[in-house]
Amino acid sequence: MNLVSPIDFEHELNTEQWGVVRDGDGPCLVLAGAGSGKTRTITYRVAYLLSKGVIPSRILLLTFTNKAAKQMLERVESLLGFHPQGLWSGTFHSIANRLLRHYAPKIGFTQNFTILDQEDSRSLIKSCIKEMQLDTSARRFPSPSSVQDLISYSRNANRPIREVVEKRLHNFYDLIPVLERLADVYAMKKHEADVMDFDDLLLHLRDLLLNHPETAQHLSHQFQYILVDEYQDTNIVQADIVRLLAQVHRNVLIVGDDAQSIYSFRAAEIKNILRFPELFPGTRTFRLTTNYRSSPEILHVANASITHNVHQFEKHLQAHCPSFEKPRLAPALSAAKEADYIVSQVRDHHRRGEPLREMAVLFRAAFHSQALEFELIKRNIPYEYRGGMKFFERAHIKDVVSFLRLVSNPKDTASWMRVLEMLPGVGATTAQKIIMQVQGIGKLEEICERTFVIDRRAQSGWNLFVGALRHILSGNQLPSDMIRATVAHFYEDYAQGEYPDFRDRLDDLEQFAVFAEGYKETQIFLDEIALTETFQANEQRGDQDRMVLSTIHQAKGLEWNTVFLIHLAQDKFPHPRALEEEEGLEEERRLFYVATTRARRRLYYTYPMMGNGESTLFQQPSLFLEEIPSQFLEASRLPPSLSTGANWQNEDPVIVLDDLGERPSSPPRKSKGSFLRSVEEL
Repeated sequence: MNLVSPIDFEHELNTEQWGVVRDGDGPCLVLAGAGSGKTRTITYRVAYLLSKGVIPSRILLLTFTNKAAKQMLERVESLLGFHPQGLWSGTFHSIANRLLRHYAPKIGFTQNFTILDQEDSRSLIKSCIKEMQLDTSARRFPSPSSVQDLISYSRNANRPIREVVEKRLHNFYDLIPVLERLADVYAMKKHEADVMDFDDLLLHLRDLLLNHPETAQHLSHQFQYILVDEYQDTNIVQADIVRLLAQVHRNVLIVGDDAQSIYSFRAAEIKNILRFPELFPGTRTFRLTTNYRSSPEILHVANASITHNVHQFEKHLQAHCPSFEKPRLAPALSAAKEADYIVSQVRDHHRRGEPLREMAVLFRAAFHSQALEFELIKRNIPYEYRGGMKFFERAHIKDVVSFLRLVSNPKDTASWMRVLEMLPGVGATTAQKIIMQVQGIGKLEEICERTFVIDRRAQSGWNLFVGALRHILSGNQLPSDMIRATVAHFYEDYAQGEYPDFRDRLDDLEQFAVFAEGYKETQIFLDEIALTETFQANEQRGDQDRMVLSTIHQAKGLEWNTVFLIHLAQDKFPHPRALEEEEGLEEERRLFYVATTRARRRLYYTYPMMGNGESTLFQQPSLFLEEIPSQFLEASRLPPSLSTGANWQNEDPVIVLDDLGERPSSPPRKSKGSFLRSVEEL
């Protein structure tokens, strides 16, 4: 007997979605293209199973966020008219926790084990380092955060510590034996304390299923139907769990899009979805290709781009939305002019009635947004930065600025404190003692020559600082040179030990130095940074209409009416480091695809034609732009001489553009001085 009143599934779903809902028994691979209604399909599939009399507790729905699980359950409840009590729904980690609360004694833990959060985990690693009596002051040692990231990636990617260090932390190659031992001690301490970190929840569940066949058989029998959302984002451990839980009934329906697999840096494995049919013989493959988000013109570009990937399931998105305008390519002379162009378009659309919140600027790397952030501040356009801090709020920027402030004002105790606490062996107490000794000495050159009473453990750190300071002071004192000297002689080594994402932070700092090339006096440069920070701190919060700045990774799953994809130059996107990875180019192209499919109506591709700083070298457009047939883009494109791509060669007259990608109507105006025109603008 049916549990619910009849729902007209066929009427409420499109043909592709209805096929999945109706015929989703057995192993099923649902390739859900961007904007194709995958959440709706999963929700209706669950409702359909319940309408056919499946007991709720025999359905397992796995998602990647608690928010997604909650929304799906609410939609199911709305369809059914009641809450499906007992249905298993949640993230991989939450489901693992529920199961381990019952079965933990089988793997040597009590049912009352404690879950460590990120901070708890770092504290335990720090305790292990201390117990092992590792000398972290004699030379730079990876921070607890970096060690935590190393161990986590190693376990989720199923790779040994040695391999991960060689690939991600090669600066610590000589510490591999120590780091391997540290990982073992960390695991032992967790077991002794009856605690698990987030990774343990998944790994211990997999071990339970592998090493206790009777338990695996029982759970696999219980879960008659398994549905998995965003399967392209699973790692090896999660895929193993799905396989082991589905071994009895084999009613496993995975939903995902290989074209949106962009998280390999988190150990996500695209091969999980690509090889699913091999793992589950007899798999039925469904394709959801009707896109309800973007215009046909935007989808033409997305489809054309992703066809260049070799390792994929072929699919071709079809637009449900009406035709609009072609995506526009707008090369600009420089990053600053690129920012000018974007702001002018944003203001124009806003004047025409489009809310700022319906406009987004997306970029491959965080430092690509710097010039645009300056321009938005100058024009007083409110924005929110997704997935991180605004440029001048970032810790590594503040760290290096502290060095410059010391050079400008050796009496700046706040900057002394920030700099000293970065030194190996120097804590807050030692830093205060040093500050008391250097106070009253007006010149840094004299400080470098003096001998101070410093704790033995802190002496090597102080020597490192003095050496870096001498290099900084020996230069010509230009802000850009001081930034680069600080990074080269101190901060690069510090960042490698302190931050798992140190490469991105060093990219930020180089971009910071490029910006500083426009300044000759350190004090003026520091004043403008201070004013910018004040401006950002005083911005209104709450419900104010704001445009969005976001990395592409943070934008996945979101959408806007108007999207600007910026810095599409060769050596910027695709990212050079990504190309060092196996199949890295294809993942970069998937990133481009994800960014493109965030736009509903308008899409702009922009890039600076000139290199960073004072370089006069032209930059080539991104490979991904050259792969798009020219008829899919609006006509304002680069003259053929500036592009190497055959798609850009044609016999049409060359369209002469100014440095904003527009036909020039008057001589360009040159603006001099700071990016903040006056204090009054604040």
